[in-house]
Amino acid sequence: MVDLERLFPGLKGTGYSITSEAERQYNCIAWAAGDDSRWWEPDAEDQYYWPEEALREYTVKAYAEAFLSIGFEICHKVTWEEGLEKVAIFADANDMPTHAARQLVGGAWTSKLGQAEDIRHTELEHVSGTYYGDPVLILQRRRTES
Repeated sequence: MVDLERLFPGLKGTGYSITSEAERQYNCIAWAAGDDSRWWEPDAEDQYYWPEEALREYTVKAYAEAFLSIGFEICHKVTWEEGLEKVAIFADANDMPTHAARQLVGGAWTSKLGQAEDIRHTELEHVSGTYYGDPVLILQRRRTES
């Protein structure tokens, strides 16, 4: 088991919860997109799933295009809004995308932590820092489930 609080010190004392066991079938990008059946990655070898409409490269622009292709649009409010589902894309200091988190009903967030567990955390900053960098882009779409 991964020591989540060592990797993400912002989780300490926050009341985060593990919502599923470690799983290698999908990653944080897939999880944020609502897909727990496959790994999403814009690898040059086409080994993993990536939306055809998106650039196949490791850039924030390409990750945004992946979410735009499934009905998201860029927004500027991280706060919870009734009827909207939001996704935050994280990047490191070199603007390399590193993570995505999805907002749950009520405003908490869910993150798939690499090949480790999925967690529920109340703030995006709880998984920010050295490992994932910071949220650099927020996208939203109409929520289809409650």
